[in-house]
Amino acid sequence: MPMTSAPLTAERILEATEEVLRRHGPSKATVVDVARALGVSHGSVYRHFGTKAELREAVTKRWLDRTMVKMQRIVDRTEPSATQTLRDWLGTLFDLKRRAAGADPELFETYLVLLGESSTVVAGHITELVGQLTTIVERGVARGEFTLLPGGVTVTARAILDGSARFHNPAHAPEWTDPDIDDECAAVTELLIRALVPGGR
Repeated sequence: MPMTSAPLTAERILEATEEVLRRHGPSKATVVDVARALGVSHGSVYRHFGTKAELREAVTKRWLDRTMVKMQRIVDRTEPSATQTLRDWLGTLFDLKRRAAGADPELFETYLVLLGESSTVVAGHITELVGQLTTIVERGVARGEFTLLPGGVTVTARAILDGSARFHNPAHAPEWTDPDIDDECAAVTELLIRALVPGGR
């Protein structure tokens, strides 16, 4: 097997794994396929990722983390009102998930399978989303824009995520091409915001 002269890094392995998954699908893709794509031995891949499951979890986390970086930029803005930040956050999350489903449907379907295998990765992703929402809600409370649900800020943040699930949970991806989906997303967003605003307005 010809060996590549470029250093073998975890990032290179994950990039190759993504391409192998796109080409073969999750049921047929193997570590040997990944190694072959990189021009290295499969033992070299295992030195970075101890098992096939670990590699699949890492590539799934990498995919989810792409969303989180862009979402964090919205959370970090301090100029807009918390209401506008929340509106932008929910709209951007939906847009990113929808684009991922539409731009590369084969790979998106693969990730749906991997998400089903990677409960720890998914739980971590949800925790990060709730954490970002918690920051937005806390800012809104501090500014007098929001009130909390009984149970506090984390309960409130989780309720926002759950209430908007149709627009970011991949299980609902077949609905994301509906002609009225943008209006429906906007309506749910406004409903959630009104539930937070003192007096409901």
